Amino acid sequence: MNGLRRWLLSVLLACSVWPVTATAAPLVFSDTGQEARFHALTAELRCVQCQNQSLADSDALIAQDMRRQVLTLMQQGQSDSQIRAYLVQRYGQFVLYRPALSPATIALWLVPGLLLICGALLAWRVIARRQHLLAEHPLPPSGDDW
Repeated sequence: MNGLRRWLLSVLLACSVWPVTATAAPLVFSDTGQEARFHALTAELRCVQCQNQSLADSDALIAQDMRRQVLTLMQQGQSDSQIRAYLVQRYGQFVLYRPALSPATIALWLVPGLLLICGALLAWRVIARRQHLLAEHPLPPSGDDW
């Protein structure tokens, strides 16, 4: 009985670490124009799992499903804007690298500019203050100058 348990345990362990690979069928395009449109569109979309990779570059399973869905919608005759709208409805504005300006995304568009302006103002203030302090209290000459 002890040998049977070891054998079953080793089989279960081997099955648990066996690499599971999803072999997705390759995407089939009707012509090179459709393929170019597909690649351009998926490069503009973000993988919802990887977050910093485009849909075209991601190897995640959800990215494979999303690419297949994009191709299916293209083959149904939908335009790029309709496909984007479908994906936004399903996954939210995050799926777009360039989300539309709306009350919900205004911070995404304004915060980088505001941070840049604040940083420039801070740098200008620090430089002006140092120049003012140097004008009031000049540095004594160093011993190397004599």
